[in-house]
Amino acid sequence: MSFGDTPREHLYTNQTRPYFRAPHLYIAMPARFMSGRRVLTKEQFEQLGGEAEYSGDCSETVFMSSRGGTAYDRTFMEGFVRPGLGLNNWSSRTNYSAYGVVPTSAEEMSFYIQRDYGQPSHYLERFTLRCDGFASLHAGYAGGEMGTKPLRFKGRELIINYSTSAAGSVWVELQDEEGKPISGYSREEADEIIGDQIERAVAWKGSSDISSLEGRTVRIRFILKDADVFSLRFR
Repeated sequence: MSFGDTPREHLYTNQTRPYFRAPHLYIAMPARFMSGRRVLTKEQFEQLGGEAEYSGDCSETVFMSSRGGTAYDRTFMEGFVRPGLGLNNWSSRTNYSAYGVVPTSAEEMSFYIQRDYGQPSHYLERFTLRCDGFASLHAGYAGGEMGTKPLRFKGRELIINYSTSAAGSVWVELQDEEGKPISGYSREEADEIIGDQIERAVAWKGSSDISSLEGRTVRIRFILKDADVFSLRFR
């Protein structure tokens, strides 16, 4: 497997599986094993009921994605699930993920992490995220923006998964291939988006219909204030 231009690390049980909301994307949550990175002394681990041989390293869950094959994207090098509070999860081989991310409601998904490895209290802990909530495009109160690469789409609407504060907002502009606003879909014509929804159709002057642009090369410009956009899709 390849991981782009990233440092080589000990990655185990990568748990690669198609994402249930977008099966062309593969989600992986491997364990990052930090050999010899000691937090616990042997005596401390034995006091927890653990075997001394598992006291000398630590590990955590990280996040990767793929579009198939053997190439993985490691844009996010940070720990996805840290060991956390308590010495019991700073032992070797703990904090590994179980296989798969599963829907547990219309707006929630769950995954499972094994805790307290090598100890009598060994168990699985359930974690929850909003649907598509692995990462987000985020801007603080001062605001920010992002433009996509040129793309072509099929569909009549642009759907976003987003969250704003009460004072926040999301605005969306559609541009041509050169980055110039398309008439009828500019920032000035866009409807302000406020709230927190898994699915929201973007609209301009009250209309979400973008079928006239289907098959045309466009760019999408997001203007955010105290907000997150978790995903986008066309339907």
